[in-house]
Amino acid sequence: MRVRNLYRQVMKAAVLVASLGTVGVLAGLSAAPAPQSHGSSPAWNARAAAGYLDGRMEWWLHWPNAARDHDTACVSCHTALPYALARPALHALLAEREPSPQERAMVAHVVKRVRMWREVEPFYPDQTRGLPKSSESRGTEAVMNALVLAARDASTGTLSDDGRQAFANMWALQFTAGDLKGAWAWLNFHYEPWESSESGYYGAALAAIAVGMAPGGYASTPEIQDRMKLLREYLQRTVDNERLFNRLTVLWANTKIENMLTKEQQQAIVDAALKVQQPDGGWATADLGKWKRVDGTPLETASDGYATGLVALVLQRAGAPHAKDQVGRALAWLSQHQDASTGQWAASSLNKKRDPASDVGKFMSDAATAYAVLALAEAR
Repeated sequence: MRVRNLYRQVMKAAVLVASLGTVGVLAGLSAAPAPQSHGSSPAWNARAAAGYLDGRMEWWLHWPNAARDHDTACVSCHTALPYALARPALHALLAEREPSPQERAMVAHVVKRVRMWREVEPFYPDQTRGLPKSSESRGTEAVMNALVLAARDASTGTLSDDGRQAFANMWALQFTAGDLKGAWAWLNFHYEPWESSESGYYGAALAAIAVGMAPGGYASTPEIQDRMKLLREYLQRTVDNERLFNRLTVLWANTKIENMLTKEQQQAIVDAALKVQQPDGGWATADLGKWKRVDGTPLETASDGYATGLVALVLQRAGAPHAKDQVGRALAWLSQHQDASTGQWAASSLNKKRDPASDVGKFMSDAATAYAVLALAEAR
């Protein structure tokens, strides 16, 4: 723990050093102030990022395609879930005493569906989308509901009754036999990287993150230990053969709950991530897995906000001292690549070439902005 705290102090200093264009040895430094604007490395604008995220959440909640029964909205992997994780991280930076109206509205939808779990329809019913979309929808939503409410409750120190119910819904759908023993049914629309044939592992890792994020010592409660054992065994069983994107997500989970991975597995993930860092200090989502667009267009291979934010966040939380220089470069990349006019960080679709100015074309940038915020807020 002392090493991890020292590492976080070093990372805070690294952001300042990178923003000044200074090269030096970072060791034994106390926490540095947030980076200010210096030449070609401007400080990132937390308020603009909040404005972008709130605006996108407002659009999502009123987009007809996102609407579900009982006047609720789907919790999307690309917009709503990253928002739920990142937006609270901006409260302290912006001296916000209350969640934004968009946060309250989004969480209210989740709470409503948790309370009406036996009454609400699945996100995608079998009757309209074909088998096995009902079970895939239930598994996916149960995990994401638990994660959203765990993130909401984390700041209070107490897991709410709604949060406990969300976890109860989640555990009830965990597989206890077969190849997916320990995991959940997960949506597969052949949409990378969150809803494809390889996304079930990602979903299980999110479940572990939710448990680790839940306040009040929920992860150590006796009644879930059998379930956690199944989850831990599943995540360890196939991690070495998973794509880097999934491996990074489970490494993040390991920072929330110790011993989700072995020491050797943790080190292998860190090494694999550092191996594909771009010369400019960022990461490209295209390098986190073997992807292929359905329209045959080439993937974007330049550094982007989503991959850079995700890797920088996970490596900071993993407390990998030997990676401090690389993470410092990544944080500097993020500080330099926020769009000044919109507040967003950009990323492109892994599935097809999309117009980045369109609402659908912004989905990956929604996730990119959220994870850039998480990485930079972690450093500050």
